[in-house]
Amino acid sequence: MSYVLGIDGGGSKTVCVLMDDSHQILGRGEAGPSNYQSIGIEATLQSIESAIYSAINQAVEITKSIKIEAICLGLAGVSRVADIEVAKGLVQQLQNSKVLPMIWALKPSNIVICNDALIALVGGIGHDVGIVVAVGTGSIVFGRNHQGNTKRVGGWGYILGDEGSAYKIAVAGMQAALKAHDGREMSTSLVEVFKQYLGLESIEDLIEVIYRRKWGVKQIAALAPIVDLAAAEGDELANKIIDDAVQELVKATSTIIDAIFSSGEVFEVVTTGSVWRGKSKIHRKFTASIIKKFPYVKVIFPRDEPAYGAGLLALKSLAE
Repeated sequence: MSYVLGIDGGGSKTVCVLMDDSHQILGRGEAGPSNYQSIGIEATLQSIESAIYSAINQAVEITKSIKIEAICLGLAGVSRVADIEVAKGLVQQLQNSKVLPMIWALKPSNIVICNDALIALVGGIGHDVGIVVAVGTGSIVFGRNHQGNTKRVGGWGYILGDEGSAYKIAVAGMQAALKAHDGREMSTSLVEVFKQYLGLESIEDLIEVIYRRKWGVKQIAALAPIVDLAAAEGDELANKIIDDAVQELVKATSTIIDAIFSSGEVFEVVTTGSVWRGKSKIHRKFTASIIKKFPYVKVIFPRDEPAYGAGLLALKSLAE
């Protein structure tokens, strides 16, 4: 029996799964964030180590001396050569850890380092061919074809990109409310909705909330459900914001399909992230638009989590 580790390292949490070669999950652990570019290498190492420890501890009754033959780290923002080298250094430090109760038997070819979009694709679909449209606080669309060619669209962050994301939806909603207040835009329920939700006397007090309290990206993105709900309840401006988000995501997905997939080729598009759970039919609208353009494509929700995808990629490295 071969054992592998699949790790999903993101900006908010780290998830590790321990898998055997029958694809069974023997243990799962969670820890804090592991984006080394924002929290540093030492804190990243501690999060990954803690997640692994928790996953291994769950499997003690199954085997007391687990030998890890492959590992896959899917980390946010890993795409450059320099990032990959940092991740390899983390794996080396993990192998030297005095905390982790396992035997390491890793070969260089069985250390898989990739970005979190790829493991989301593999976990969501169950293999590495298709497209993932990840839309949460930020957004990125990533695809891989049968020839191994990949293409990414978006993922440039909240200033340069993230079209269709919760952050951009929230900002567009606040802008619409302020324009309506000015008289530059049609009236919208968003004015009162934001006032009630944030406890504002006037919509002008958004200035104090956003600027003086120095709200960050995640805090602002958390306002997206307000816009989504207003759209679901029929607000015209809110629906336009949602429709614009849908079209941006359709455009990004279409760009990848045209670039790396053949006409008529059958594959799946997995949609993951908090935005898709909205009440404004955003997922239905996206699906309808994609199928209209590419009727041979199937749009799905994830079959499993990204960490599971990382485990599958680790197992794949053993078979190659």
